[in-house]
Amino acid sequence: MKRRLLPAMLGLMGVHPNERQVALTAARVFEAPMLLLAGWIVIDWYLQMRQPEPGDYATSDWLIWGFFLVETTVLTLLVRNKLSYLKTNWVNLLIIVFSFPVLWDAFPEAAGFRVLRLVVLFSIFVQASRTLQQVLSRHHLGSTLVASFFVMVVAGTLMSIIDPNVKTPLDGIWWAWVTITTVGYGDLVPGSTAGRLFGSVLILMGIALFSMLTASFSAFFIEQEEEKISAQELKNSQQLEDLRLQVQALENKIDRLLDQRSD
Repeated sequence: MKRRLLPAMLGLMGVHPNERQVALTAARVFEAPMLLLAGWIVIDWYLQMRQPEPGDYATSDWLIWGFFLVETTVLTLLVRNKLSYLKTNWVNLLIIVFSFPVLWDAFPEAAGFRVLRLVVLFSIFVQASRTLQQVLSRHHLGSTLVASFFVMVVAGTLMSIIDPNVKTPLDGIWWAWVTITTVGYGDLVPGSTAGRLFGSVLILMGIALFSMLTASFSAFFIEQEEEKISAQELKNSQQLEDLRLQVQALENKIDRLLDQRSD
């Protein structure tokens, strides 16, 4: 209960595990599009920050806003306790209200609320941490590596936005890679306070992430060795069973021969 209290207070609860199965299934269906949307939000933000002249992002704004609207509406209709779902996912309502593109057209100053969309990144990281724990417990190394790659790409792109020393997303991804792996070549160094704070968080994430990856790889190889040992034990057990049956068959033959002689 305590583990769910903080996400609920932050409005990032998602669908409660005790909700209807159809709602839980729908929430899982929305996970993959949400990851794609998160990546596009970062790219869209980068394009708007780097482009000298304001561009026409009406289509992108409507698509992002529409996805939040559809997801929130569908899940609200499917859950059993609708009011509780909306209370524990109030961030979605905030994004829907303040990210309405028409509002930005009428009041250009309101476009600053676009940054609210980045809250979805934190939500995804929260949900991804739960998924990552489940993945590691099942030793799905491929999924673990995909999650690591996603963290690296998003972190690198965000760094190219918030820090002036990181010029392009590719530079940011390279910086994120050497930072997460704790190599730290020093060819790219954050110059702003925000960049250094973000880098500090990423260093801690890198230590934790690679510790989990190491544990996952170790568990994978140990599991492979255990499977070989189990297969060999099963083979030995089968051979022993075959020998037991052969000995029993010989004993039966000997008993019949003894019975015939006594007759």
